[in-house]
This record gives sequence, structure tokens and C-alpha cells, in this order.
Amino acid sequence: MRIRAAVLADLPVCQDIERAAGECFRDIGMTAVADDDPLPLEELARYAGTGLAWVAAGPEDRPLAYLIAEPVDGALHVEQVSVHPTAARKGVGRALLEHAALRALARHDDALTLTTFTAVPWNAPYYLRCGFRILADEELGPGLREIRRQEARHGLDRWPRVCMGRTL
Repeated sequence: MRIRAAVLADLPVCQDIERAAGECFRDIGMTAVADDDPLPLEELARYAGTGLAWVAAGPEDRPLAYLIAEPVDGALHVEQVSVHPTAARKGVGRALLEHAALRALARHDDALTLTTFTAVPWNAPYYLRCGFRILADEELGPGLREIRRQEARHGLDRWPRVCMGRTL
């Protein structure tokens, strides 16, 4: 496996990865999450254009997973990380997170942040094992608060969610 910058040709594959990874949510009764459309190609292209989109590529350089991020409140915010189920539980997601952490340090960001579901085993419990912690409400900057408002408008607050951070 090799982590590299996402290129435009990867983006439809990233959408396929997100759809496949979303199917796991169907198995735990979160069908609305499973049925949610992946990010549009234009939005993925915006992340790729900023240099904050990476893929974990397998044989023949085909993406198995991807991570997109953006600067928020002085940290690098992980907007999405998706791993194809065939590559799950092999350290691929963790490797992408570590790559993002190195990139954040190079950018002089002081942390990684993300938002996630609390009761989904491959969400908050996983990120805790990766060195993240749940952020208290008073620790949230205006950018993270706005992300949470957007998520609520999108209906994600039907299930408990939190903001998490990892100091670098």
C-alpha cells in the first residue's frame, strides 16, 4: 500500500469507496447514512486541488481508501476518511490518519480534528484508539461549531455525534 496525493482520475473511485464503506452502516440500522450520496466530484476535486486529499493505493495503484481534510480553527480537520471494506482492519485508515498528521505538522497546525458518531465501533471508539479524544463543548472553535451545525441540518444528529481532536 502506498499513500499519495489524490488526482482527478481517483475521484470516481473515491465515491465508490465511500458507497461501499457506507454499507456497514446499514447493518447497524443507520440506513440513512448508508443511503447518503458520496461527496460530488466537484467537491472532491476542490479538496484535491488544495493538496489535502490523499488515497491509500493498492495493487496497480488503485485507491483502497481516501482521506480529505481542510484547515479549521488552527487544526487540520479530517472531513472524510473512507476505507473500502475489502481493505478494512488492515491499518489502512490509521495510515491515512498518520499521513494527515504529518502533513498537519508540516503546515504548522497543532492538531487533527474530526466529527464522528459515538456509538459506531469504527467511529469514535476507533478514533480513541488512534489517539484522539472527545472535545468538550467549550473547546470548539467557530469553525467546528459551524461544521456541527451543517451536520445537524443534514440530519446526522439523529445519532449521537462528537467532535474529537488529537494534539500533534
